Amino acid sequence: MSDTLPDHRGPGFPSGPAEVDLVQLLTPEGERVDHPDYAFDGDDAAIAGFYRDMLLTRRVDTEATALQRQGELGLWASCLGQEAAQIGSGRALGPLDSVFPTYREHGVAWTLGVDPVNLLKLFRGVSHGSWDPIDTRFNLYTIVIGAQTLHATGYAMGLERDGLVGHGSPEKDAAVIGYLGDGATSQGDVSEAFVFASSYNAPIVFFCQNNQWAISEPIERQSRIPLYQRAAGFGFPGVRVDGNDALAVHAVTSKALERARSGSGPTLIEAYTYRMGAHTTSDDPTKYRLADELEHWRLKDPIARVRAYLERHTDTGPDWFAAIDAEADELAADVRSRCLALPDPDLAGLFDVVYADTPVHLREQRAEYEAYRDSFTEAGQDAAATGTEVAW
Repeated sequence: MSDTLPDHRGPGFPSGPAEVDLVQLLTPEGERVDHPDYAFDGDDAAIAGFYRDMLLTRRVDTEATALQRQGELGLWASCLGQEAAQIGSGRALGPLDSVFPTYREHGVAWTLGVDPVNLLKLFRGVSHGSWDPIDTRFNLYTIVIGAQTLHATGYAMGLERDGLVGHGSPEKDAAVIGYLGDGATSQGDVSEAFVFASSYNAPIVFFCQNNQWAISEPIERQSRIPLYQRAAGFGFPGVRVDGNDALAVHAVTSKALERARSGSGPTLIEAYTYRMGAHTTSDDPTKYRLADELEHWRLKDPIARVRAYLERHTDTGPDWFAAIDAEADELAADVRSRCLALPDPDLAGLFDVVYADTPVHLREQRAEYEAYRDSFTEAGQDAAATGTEVAW
């Protein structure tokens, strides 16, 4: 039986690195272009801010990958190449909007003020998530593929029932953005989330980062049509945007979020981008994709195109770029030093986060564990007093 799939994907759907129709406002060469339905409403200072956000996100991402390779993190899921999709959408969020991420939205976390070290704690295995989802409006990372879309839809349904949409005021209206990858669109959870979001007109934007690969499976093995077109089957609009164009992503996400806040319901955004690195640090992408595909996408690097625009069309000079590079190096050094200084967690604390009121049997188990733990300390102290060695 052949592994080759027949081409039933419909017009405009890519096979490999072919060009596709999408919303684009900044070309890979750094030139601004117009679109009939979307426009970027920011100025050159905002674009420079996008560049800084993306560069700092990539530097943290690179440092985290190095830390994993050196044994300081158990795993890391890189967002290399997806910075425009994350920064563009993150900077489109309103003051009351909430985010439900996967495990790769490091750039979105940055835009909401989440300390990068708090992300590293999760991958170092010393915390299940140490930022406040209420304070940051950035919920905890979800490892189970697609599950966060159900969480996001439920939260959005709650916003609608609490009357927090449709006022026409940024101080009263709220929306939700739920992130997912192209592989997650094959999960039942995502289809269920689409059904509920549409049926209950939930104020949610589903933001799919189509980075072409669900681990080792290409997108054409998962869908016969472009992903954004799936929204029509559930009764809400979908749009495909150049996921390597921060300006277009910002414009499309802003419009979709405003639609959600106004009470008009959900939107599916397919940010067409590319995963430049491995799925995670446990993956080897050279086993399943060709080098020329990667080189094709390097020419569309999201950071390089913004830099090209700033260099050609603004008065941004070498000193400014050098200052951002220096800031990135300082940030990476700070993240590294604080990561290495993270203390090991007290495992007894696990008993405190199961129930709001710890039941008797868990209190007993905690006491048993603490006695067991303390026995090693006591044995070590006795050995130190007598000068003998203890085999743990």
